[in-house]
Amino acid sequence: MSNTSEIVDQMFINDPFSRWLGIERMEEKQGKVNLSLTIREEMLNGFGIAHGGIAYALADSALAFSSNSHGKQSLSLETSISHTKPLKKGDTVTTQVEEISLTSKTGIYQIKLFNQNWELVAFFKGTVYRTSKDW
Repeated sequence: MSNTSEIVDQMFINDPFSRWLGIERMEEKQGKVNLSLTIREEMLNGFGIAHGGIAYALADSALAFSSNSHGKQSLSLETSISHTKPLKKGDTVTTQVEEISLTSKTGIYQIKLFNQNWELVAFFKGTVYRTSKDW
């Protein structure tokens, strides 16, 4: 399987967590799969803002789909996130993926998350290990 959309389809079908999040696939190119979701009430923490894990999970899914889109099964080695603005119920969050480095064994990605007003709400960095196993 080498087509980006076919790979993302197979991953998404077998990913109940991403589906529970309500993720929408916005753009699918090799090395760049951008996603979006809307913050729901059950995603809020005790402060009435989205739990940090929601933005993290969206970025982590974008990392997974983007890094696997080249046709090699890839697994995260290291990830980190910085939150810059809180998210509230009803906000729409969209990723902007940038593939920084791609070698035969690793990939490095920067993922910016924006709200519906295109304000930066989080910055995520991920490194993946690229296995020799094809999709």
